Amino acid sequence: MSETLFTPRQLFTLKRKTIEKRTSTYYEETRDEAQTVKILIALQVRDELGEADFSFFMYDLVRRLFMKTKSTRALRRYYVYFKEYFEAKEWRLLTLRLFPIKTYIAEKLEQLYTQFIKEPLEGLAGS
Repeated sequence: MSETLFTPRQLFTLKRKTIEKRTSTYYEETRDEAQTVKILIALQVRDELGEADFSFFMYDLVRRLFMKTKSTRALRRYYVYFKEYFEAKEWRLLTLRLFPIKTYIAEKLEQLYTQFIKEPLEGLAGS
């Protein structure tokens, strides 16, 4: 699809079922995670600004996008907007999955800090 799925006006006026059907069909046909996530974020804005309930919109699709698909720049960029879709343990696993090198570096830095700074200082305080 070269054209946009929704106009801004459609995003804020169409009913939930219509948007859900079109978004689901669009994702199944194109597998375009970036555009799908952007639509879901726009609908979170609609949920906050409008009267219609769009909270936890397409819950299963969001979880599948973040937990099962390949990690992409768009998923890493926008994942923070979907924290409430996951439990704490799942959120930690998702962060590890999306940012493996950052997590590895943070763990190594913590080990080095403990080994060379924290433990020697505790030894000095005890003497």
